[in-house]
Amino acid sequence: MGVDMDLQQKARERCNWLPERELPPGPMYKALVDQLASDIASGKLLPGVRLPPQRLLADALGVTVGTITRAYREAERRGLVEARVGSGTRVKGKTEALPHFHHLTRAGQDSIDLSLSIPIPTPLRQQQLAASLQRVSSRPSAVDEALVYQPEQGCPTQRDQLCQWLESQGLQMDPEELILTEGGQHADFLALQALVKPGEAVASAALTYPGMIAAARQLGLKHLPVGTDSEGIRPDMLERLCQQQRIRLLYLMPEYNNPTGQRMSEARRSAIVEVARRHDLLLLEDGVQFVTAEYRGTPLYKLAPERALYIFSVSKLLAGGLRFGALRAPANLMAHLRVALRAQCWSSPGLMGAVTCQWLADGGADALLNWQWEEIRARQALVQEILAPYELSAHPCGFHAWLRLPEGLRAVDFVHLADGRGVTLIASEPFCVGSQPAPQAVRICVTPPASREALAEGLQRIRILLDEAPAIPAPLL
Repeated sequence: MGVDMDLQQKARERCNWLPERELPPGPMYKALVDQLASDIASGKLLPGVRLPPQRLLADALGVTVGTITRAYREAERRGLVEARVGSGTRVKGKTEALPHFHHLTRAGQDSIDLSLSIPIPTPLRQQQLAASLQRVSSRPSAVDEALVYQPEQGCPTQRDQLCQWLESQGLQMDPEELILTEGGQHADFLALQALVKPGEAVASAALTYPGMIAAARQLGLKHLPVGTDSEGIRPDMLERLCQQQRIRLLYLMPEYNNPTGQRMSEARRSAIVEVARRHDLLLLEDGVQFVTAEYRGTPLYKLAPERALYIFSVSKLLAGGLRFGALRAPANLMAHLRVALRAQCWSSPGLMGAVTCQWLADGGADALLNWQWEEIRARQALVQEILAPYELSAHPCGFHAWLRLPEGLRAVDFVHLADGRGVTLIASEPFCVGSQPAPQAVRICVTPPASREALAEGLQRIRILLDEAPAIPAPLL
């Protein structure tokens, strides 16, 4: 097909960016992305600059629109650009490509840390871990099984043991439905990488787990927010979004959302499943924020087994450093997950799984968890008692509470003020999806202090700050 030279010349004159030299042989879209990356690195293209519309650039270069679309998608996957409906494709700033995580050692030595969602410190954990290590090491067959290369789905014995323990907790799963992972964050990343293509869209609550935000960004996926109410994601708003955009996967935490504490009723879960089936959405349920069976609703994989995945991890139950978890998935998706996991790490570490499953099988873990649930309930009661006049949302078994600040208080300023009083908190910004405005709220984690007394002291300091709020001068702009 001939090229209209006059049209091409006019298009070139209207483009604010064009490759300055002849592109090397090979796939045109890759060469375009490489040139784009070079111009961004050299400073020829500055953050925020809008790239030419796809049709215009295609006419200017004498290529198909499909070639430009593919180039822009690859550039977005690499973190070079960002595409937004209504504002085109723009060059990303250097800091925009980096996930907004808080380091685990943020709290000062003398600060009461209420920022981290971790198991409650207790010497019992170390004692039980030591006993589990000793039992594994005393069984040569267990050591031999743990030290060899594992199948992609993980050691069959460990999957059987994990399923037995999960069933004792009210979660029935088949070992063939599980693929073992290096914790919940790995399961998040694995599911996205295996099941969602670069440039495709995923959705979640407008406020969600920062690890999910980081994983979607790292993989070059569009991450779209869905509006919520007191029960979490609203089905009508999810329906509307699906009518406007092609969504591949919905990430959600039905038991209680991190950070807001919202819980889904049975009716809400069923309504979400109906929307998912209507628009062919995959459902990724994050169960890392584990709760006891008495508070747990029907998992989505029971309501929609053909499209629902479930993430489990021992990070909140036994120890974050164990890095052991599992992803439940339908049989039709398992092959994609196995291939992706092999490319990432071959398999989950056999020794880590052996120690964790031994710990669960010994029975000591159950006693530890029962103690932790009781302690968390008591700590949540403290939160409600000390911060009673203020707007809180939390779960009785939740590791955190969500505090909405009084009018006139900004979250970032409140976190700074709390730090000055020796209390470490996290504001709402890291939990915000996309360009959603951050609400004036902070997350208060009840589990890091070693004692209820230390937690109560931290909460009292927060209460004093809240009571002083009318007298706190507004920050200078």
